[in-house]
Amino acid sequence: MKILLFAVCLVLSNIIIGQDCNYYFLQDNKTIEQTFKNKKGKETGKQVYTISNVSKSGTATTGTVNSEFFSDKGKSISKATNNVKCVAGVLMMDMKLFIPSAQQEQMGTATATASDVYLEYPVNMNEGDALKDGQFSMDYKSTSGMSGSVSVNITERKVLGKESVTTPAGTWDCFKISSNQKMNIKISGISIPVKADVIEWFAPGFGVIKSDANGATAEITSIK
Repeated sequence: MKILLFAVCLVLSNIIIGQDCNYYFLQDNKTIEQTFKNKKGKETGKQVYTISNVSKSGTATTGTVNSEFFSDKGKSISKATNNVKCVAGVLMMDMKLFIPSAQQEQMGTATATASDVYLEYPVNMNEGDALKDGQFSMDYKSTSGMSGSVSVNITERKVLGKESVTTPAGTWDCFKISSNQKMNIKISGISIPVKADVIEWFAPGFGVIKSDANGATAEITSIK
């Protein structure tokens, strides 16, 4: 009987882990649309993500995120390919995904050289928890021949509590996470520092639904 109960618990734990890795960035062939707005609520652009190459091995799930940023007038500005993975329910986001839309527009469609560095979102959180920091840097060269570098440093990540968030894509119960984000973009030897106090609304087992950076927002508006 004990052996049977152990086997049942083992199967159930594997099912739970699989469900915890059902993040939208790890759902094969999904298309996710994220809409950006400035402090005044005016739309400034959209990011469209398409998911491919999702694979599972044990408690790990990996996927490829192809993204394209569009201006508020619908013009394609930049494209990128990044990786996302989940290990035992912990979402691990390629930090290149955290480059703000305004900086993506400055860089345009660029060839980037950088190692994959991931920012972690635990599946289990509690109010007051401190989450791991993240930092990465990369060099890039745009199609116009302009070269430069980008560095991103995300620190002081803290779980503030729980909130329900509604967007055009649906409603989720989320953890509210605060952080400090510093970015430095260097173009032709000129450094441009960018700082922001950021709030994210993270739905466990699904992903970041909304973020606010100094009053400018980004939210998931469509999942197909």
